Amino acid sequence: MTDDNSDAKDKKTREDDTISSEPAESHKSLPLPAINFATFIFSLNSAALAQLGIMEDPMTGEKTKNLPIAKQTIDIISMLEEKTRGNLDADEAGMLKNILYDLRMLYVKEKG
Repeated sequence: MTDDNSDAKDKKTREDDTISSEPAESHKSLPLPAINFATFIFSLNSAALAQLGIMEDPMTGEKTKNLPIAKQTIDIISMLEEKTRGNLDADEAGMLKNILYDLRMLYVKEKG
């Protein structure tokens, strides 16, 4: 006689093995960038560009517009600028300022 909990655990283990092995194999050849402030901001910038419909969503390969989420992402970057003011080097501060300017202009253009 089998225990229902035991069967559920076995099924979950098989599902976890299937899920965890697929992404690891498909991303082995892609080197990940170093994690630092600049790559974090570039990641948020890429997300905002996809949300603005400027570039393709990497998950779907399609351009889709979601302006409320784009605005929220831009606001998050703005919050990071405010909270890190005085703690960034000149290159980081300039990058942040330029990215915010560009995203805000694109947002206004897309909002129409």
